[in-house]
Amino acid sequence: MINLYEVAETNKMVEQENLDVRTITLGISLLDCADADLERCCAKIYEKITAAAKDLVKTGEDIAREFGIPVINKRISVTPIALVGGAACRSEADFARIAETLDRAAHAVGVNFIGGYSATVSKGMTRADELLIRSIPLALSRTERVCSSVNVGSTRCGIDMDAVKLMGQIVKETAEATKDAGSIGCAKLVVFCNAPDDNPFMAGAFHGVTEGDLVINVGVSGPGVVKTAIEKVRGESFEVLCETIKKTAFKVTRVGQLVAKEASRRLGVPFGIVDLSLAPTPAVGDSVAEILCEIGLEQVGAPGTTAALALLNDQVKKGGVMASSYVGGLSGAFIPVSEDQGMIDAVNAGALTLEKLEAMTCVCSVGLDMIAIPGDTPASSISGIIADEMAIGMVNQKTTAVRLIPVIGKGVGDTVEFGGLLGYAPVMPINPFGCEAFISRGGRIPAPIHSFKN
Repeated sequence: MINLYEVAETNKMVEQENLDVRTITLGISLLDCADADLERCCAKIYEKITAAAKDLVKTGEDIAREFGIPVINKRISVTPIALVGGAACRSEADFARIAETLDRAAHAVGVNFIGGYSATVSKGMTRADELLIRSIPLALSRTERVCSSVNVGSTRCGIDMDAVKLMGQIVKETAEATKDAGSIGCAKLVVFCNAPDDNPFMAGAFHGVTEGDLVINVGVSGPGVVKTAIEKVRGESFEVLCETIKKTAFKVTRVGQLVAKEASRRLGVPFGIVDLSLAPTPAVGDSVAEILCEIGLEQVGAPGTTAALALLNDQVKKGGVMASSYVGGLSGAFIPVSEDQGMIDAVNAGALTLEKLEAMTCVCSVGLDMIAIPGDTPASSISGIIADEMAIGMVNQKTTAVRLIPVIGKGVGDTVEFGGLLGYAPVMPINPFGCEAFISRGGRIPAPIHSFKN
């Protein structure tokens, strides 16, 4: 039973500390929309999405108004389109037609984004997988709300280096195709290792084949709440610090659980998971970097940063799993550069480099996220960065991802504006030495020895 003290405490977190439910994401299986005829396939996809999601936005707005908890985004994730469109699509343009159908459906129901223009190729690519991947630049340049992801590795299968090489080229092509908008297409494209089937956060959300026909997944966020809580224990021991973060994560997750169950009940759709990730925004006071500084760092990137982030991530998860029986998705601390004012400040101060960010991804959720790099960066270097991050995920049995934005026409020291929750980013330098010979070897990196657990 929720008492009056908890109600007052939640209201304070919402009003003063930037607590929100970042997204209600409706997962929709499109496996039954597969058809050998492209027109019929697109028609089935549009009809199923618009029928299933017709009340999603209104429900989210009603819950936000009635409970007094901001629900920032209403989104949709669908079955990886490489699986759905494989029988109908004979060309990149055919797959792009499906992307346009997804975009029309997203506009029709009013959601912010629709994820699932995706392929999972951790061991190899089918014809449909490769066609979809090659169509990504065209698809993202023709659509507004479609998000794309490609899973190129896993702990069980290793890393498909042919797909990694291809994705370096695709990131570059997507940047070029959307260069008039700051290469924003790359902000809607994620490369994964160990991608989860139930992630509600964009741009990596897709509805996994292990999921049911429909499901509600909710992503909560509360960096400001955590920062405010640990301000009160400044100078205390690590034991006190950890307990404070854990208790705060519990409270934040309970809010997400409440919203998720209510959305599930009103929509008549099964509740899936609560993703308790600390997802920052460009708003002042809503920053993971500021939490790390409050823990004791002069600036993110300073010695001790990785240890502080590991502590934060672990305590958030420990608190969250006590608050909900169904914690999933990514669940941890996001460290995107463009979406976190504290991260931007650290880059501008010279405290935070790409290499330090890579080290930090060993202990937190996701990976190298929303990082702007020079537009003339070679595709092979982008592939090398992807390969490094995939290796971290594969060996450490965790989800890692790369969302790099080579901003065409911009170099180190320039800034690119994306707007909204995507924020803005300083263009960061990358290592000037090449890895073309490594990336061009072909084949796949085998799974690590500890993957054999049968």
